[in-house]
Formats: sequence, C-alpha cells, structure tokens
Amino acid sequence: MDRIIIHWTAGTNQPNNTDYEHYHFIINKDGFMITGKYTPEDNLNCKDGKYAHHTGCGNTGSVGIAVCGMKDYPNTHYPLTKVQCEKLFFECARLCKKYNILITPETVLTHYEFNKKHNIKTGKIDIIYLPPYPNVKQDEVGNFIRNKVNWYYSRI
Repeated sequence: MDRIIIHWTAGTNQPNNTDYEHYHFIINKDGFMITGKYTPEDNLNCKDGKYAHHTGCGNTGSVGIAVCGMKDYPNTHYPLTKVQCEKLFFECARLCKKYNILITPETVLTHYEFNKKHNIKTGKIDIIYLPPYPNVKQDEVGNFIRNKVNWYYSRI
C-alpha cells in the first residue's frame, strides 16, 4: 500500500451500506472501527472492479479510512467527535506501521488534499473541518492530522 486517504462519510455518525462498499475502515461516533467490504490489498489492483471506491483517480494502492458524520455540512447534526478523531489518528499511525508508509503530505492525506493536488473538482470535499478542534483552519487540517498521526506512530 502506498498511501492513506482520509475521509468523512458525509452521513450520520454510524456507517451505512454505501460506507461499507467505499471504505476499508469506518469509525463511528463512539470511536469503534468497523471494517468495510474490501481489504486494503483489494486496492492493489483496481482493474477487476472489486475494490473500495473511496477516491476518484486515487484508489489504486490507497487505504481508505473514514469517520462517520458531517451530513449536510456545515449545518450538520452529525459532527465528528473527539474520541472518533483520535481513533482515526491512531488507526492511521497503525496502518502506516503495518504497511511501512511514511507520514508525508503525499502519503497520508485527506480526500480534500488529494483532489487539490490532482486538480479534481468533483466529488466530496472532505476533510475540511474537525469539530473537536475548531481552531484548525481548512488548509491546516491535513498537517494537523499528520502531526497527530506522527504522535501516535511514535508510541506504538
């Protein structure tokens, strides 16, 4: 696996059937991680159609992990929780260790950052806001996440 792409589901705080199809790992509001239908290794070959479709033009070699919530952002009734976000940071660190992925802006990034880097103007724009950390600005979210992932990585 080459990278981890981080998402919010844009749904409620619990996964639905679409989430199981699109993400390898899904974290609900209580910080419980659920595995999706496909393994990360299924995304090594996306030509067979049997893989997690989490990032247009970026699925091959990518682990897709999502936190449940943010439906109808910015007027959501399903904000991300702190326990959920911290679980996300920890699991990203664990996946980096497992797959020997360096923690860089090219290898651990949000869906928003991926789209920006590849000039993709369609699809969900996530993650651009972390409700438990309201002072983190939109363009700082990716670096904030990577710093947290690095912190957890150094402790596992």
